[in-house]
This record gives sequence, C-alpha cells and structure tokens, in this order.
Amino acid sequence: MTMTIGKNTVVEILYTLKNDGGEVLDSSDGSEPLMYLHGTHGLIQGLENELQGKKVGDKFKAVIPPALAYGEIDPDLIHTIDKSMFRGVDKIEPGMTFTAEGEHGHQHITVKSVEGETVIIDGNHEMAGQTLHFDVEVVSVRAATEEEMDHGHVHAHGDHHHH
Repeated sequence: MTMTIGKNTVVEILYTLKNDGGEVLDSSDGSEPLMYLHGTHGLIQGLENELQGKKVGDKFKAVIPPALAYGEIDPDLIHTIDKSMFRGVDKIEPGMTFTAEGEHGHQHITVKSVEGETVIIDGNHEMAGQTLHFDVEVVSVRAATEEEMDHGHVHAHGDHHHH
C-alpha cells in the first residue's frame, strides 16, 4: 500500500525554488532532502497544499502566488529612519540585513537604500511579493511517530537524546 502525503505524515522532498525570472533562490541540491511534518505549517501553505495527496516518486512543478507563500509586500513595514539610529555600524549599505526586536518578536530588516542621513529599511520577508516556482520530487513518506505529532515537528536521525 502506497502512503500518500496527508496530516501526520513525515515527508522528504528534493526541491529547487526559482523566482519569476528563473533565478534559483533555494535548492536542496547537494544536501539532504528537506524533511517536514505535513499539516503543521512547516512549509509555506501553497507548497503544503500542492504536496497533499502526493506519493513517493511524484515529481511536479508548483507556481505559488505571494498570498500562499510569504505574503504580499506590506508598505507599513517599510520605514525611513535616521542614520543615527544605527549605533556602532560604520558603513550602512543597501542589502544589509539585521534583526530588530519588534512587537512580534524578532524581525528581519533589510536596508533598501541610503540617502544622505536617511536610511530606508524594509521589514518584509525577502521573498514577500514574489511568485515562487518550485520543482519538487517526493523522496519518502512515512507516518509520523507519536513523539513527532506531540512536538509538531520532525526528529531528524541522530537527533534523539539518549537518557
């Protein structure tokens, strides 16, 4: 009996992620497959939706709109601040990222541009607003263990603590 991907299954996938322009943003190439527990939002919603019901050996392409990936760009997360806010940073350049303590815990901030004494920062996810193009191959599917279901995430091999 072939197991299909559904709630409480642990799945391993090989994937390549590209943007609209065909640039590779992320890939499992050259490393271990990505392992996740299905149904716990370990993956972006759009990819989880596509994987539902698939089985080992299935290969597919998925085009995922921003709403089911990292969201649209939220203009409220783009701010203009004064350079003096960056204490202890000698040179502020576009593309620099840092973590700020926001009201929702840690927030990833990217420097968008620097104009004189003002810096424009963006708190959106770097892939916000992007349509994601996935090439996926399902490598393995198994039932999650009780422990994995309790914890809501996968225990990779060698991750078990011996008492």
